[in-house]
Amino acid sequence: MKPLLSASHAAAGAREDAQVSRLLNVLSGAAIVFLVGIGLKSWFAGHLLHAWVLGLFSLLVLWTMARFAVTGDRVRQKRSLILIAALLFVYLIASGGESNTGPLWFYVFPPLLFFLTDLKTGTAVLLLCCLVAAIVFEFPQLPFVGAHYSTDFKIRFFATLAFESIFCFILEAGRLKARNELVELAATHEHAARTDELTGLSNRRDMQHRLLVEFSRYQRSGHHFSVVLVDLDWFKSINDTHGHDMGDAVLRQFATTTAEVIRKTDVAARWGGEEFLILLPDTALLQALTLAERLRQAVAQTRFGQTAPPVTVTLSAGVASIAKCASLDDLLRQLDQNLYAAKAAGRNQIAPRVRRDDEPIRSAPGLP
Repeated sequence: MKPLLSASHAAAGAREDAQVSRLLNVLSGAAIVFLVGIGLKSWFAGHLLHAWVLGLFSLLVLWTMARFAVTGDRVRQKRSLILIAALLFVYLIASGGESNTGPLWFYVFPPLLFFLTDLKTGTAVLLLCCLVAAIVFEFPQLPFVGAHYSTDFKIRFFATLAFESIFCFILEAGRLKARNELVELAATHEHAARTDELTGLSNRRDMQHRLLVEFSRYQRSGHHFSVVLVDLDWFKSINDTHGHDMGDAVLRQFATTTAEVIRKTDVAARWGGEEFLILLPDTALLQALTLAERLRQAVAQTRFGQTAPPVTVTLSAGVASIAKCASLDDLLRQLDQNLYAAKAAGRNQIAPRVRRDDEPIRSAPGLP
């Protein structure tokens, strides 16, 4: 079940990343309009250097958008925008912007930072920017500093920034916690929807999905696969004689035995009642027959239940390969026919017929 869940979560994560990228494109476009607008205002007000710098930052944002449109690299898009925003705010604090209002734009940074990064990274970047701001405030004589701020402004700036940053941190931590809880809840529901409650194997719905995926893979790349349809012999008599609790115990123990016999790449599912279907990827008919016979022998040698004498369980199974069928419907139809043939021949056997260890060598129908 885990590969399907992982794929589902990966798809959900990809959709979320795509939504974030679209939002970043919208924010980037708005930032360009804003920077150009303020830059033009500064130009006409005679602050030419400030206008040129804002124009440069708008070009950097535009370049980031263009590069993302070409490469689709979301990680680089986030990092580039964070770096540009950090440099812009450092410039605004050092230069003061217009009328020493540049530091006020820093309040936009914490929510954007925590939204685009994890909490640890966002906190580290934010602390680094605050350190730069503290240096600018404390040493206005530095060559790259062109603004002077009053003590009252410095105190209020850091106090309000600290409050906003803590508030954003708490909100983002709560959002991430709620998101993770929803992901875990969705995973639990998805697992339950694809799992047979009694045996813990895949259920019919999940197996049908896997068969469709495997058949599509076969059509694309020619990778053959086989399936085994298993029916526990005389299962109704077990329920009638020993009770349904014993019947449930037999089904659970059979599921455990099956999981021990099949390969890690194989998938077993409860197909319905006492019927089980096993999907064998990259497996030819003869290999599938061999595995089905091995499972038959393992079940025949297993002690089922705690009764004395223990319950004896045997199985009949039909085996089919996609190489012999034109569609999934044909494959399942062939499976049913082969299972019926195994039952009609006396049960406790595999169809097409394979040799048992206690039988003389003979050719199985349909096999060389």
